[in-house]
Amino acid sequence: MAVAELKKVINIIPQLLDIPYKNMWYTYDEKADVLYLNFKKPSHADNSVLTEDDIIIRYEEGKVIGITVINASKRKLKV
Repeated sequence: MAVAELKKVINIIPQLLDIPYKNMWYTYDEKADVLYLNFKKPSHADNSVLTEDDIIIRYEEGKVIGITVINASKRKLKV
């Protein structure tokens, strides 16, 4: 991994540690521009909700087990 890429990963560590989920896996589909975040494996969603800002929140037995972010590359950090 190049030094510049490593710095990008290191820079997000504070945000990762602030996430209330201690396990997380992600997959990015570049062609579809969709980011999949999973907080439980295996995950078998029994419900989901599409928010107004095109984020799908996936639930299993009432607990959030993941989110799907549509148009992921077009999102900017809101400060």
